[in-house]
Amino acid sequence: MSIMPHWFQLGEGMLRAIVIVGFIIGLFSAVLLGTDWLQTAENDASETDQPVCDLLAGPCEWQTDSGLWKVDLEVLGDKGQGTEYQLTVNAPAEPDRFLAVLRGESMYMGEYPVPLRGENDGSYSAHFTAPLCTTGSEMVWRIDLQQGQIALSEPSPLKLIYRAHERDTL
Repeated sequence: MSIMPHWFQLGEGMLRAIVIVGFIIGLFSAVLLGTDWLQTAENDASETDQPVCDLLAGPCEWQTDSGLWKVDLEVLGDKGQGTEYQLTVNAPAEPDRFLAVLRGESMYMGEYPVPLRGENDGSYSAHFTAPLCTTGSEMVWRIDLQQGQIALSEPSPLKLIYRAHERDTL
């Protein structure tokens, strides 16, 4: 006498069908997730192939079809809230809603948009303070230039980075 209800007792054929359907669903899921993982690995490889330019070592320059780009980062000092920086961009084009987006390179800490103001000499600039980080002077920040929420039509071939000053850390 079985303690299971009669509707729960499956025949051998029904059990085999459930196992086969489960196997097919698992295989299909593995194929879908596998292709996503492969695409992510390819995208990460292309980012690491990008040459690095340290903005605190000097200005970073590159040539595009529209002209010469030059990005410079200057340490202004500690104003009580952390180290303040001035970012200056000389761009051959005049992007609308020109932004520099600050991102943690050595550790993800979110994205911090920094609006760039147009100057009289055709350059763009902004003052900003990087978020505080507990990793000491090991924290590396990346600056990506954008037009609003989208990438520039001619993105930088360089990865623009800088290492945090001691005061940027806790």
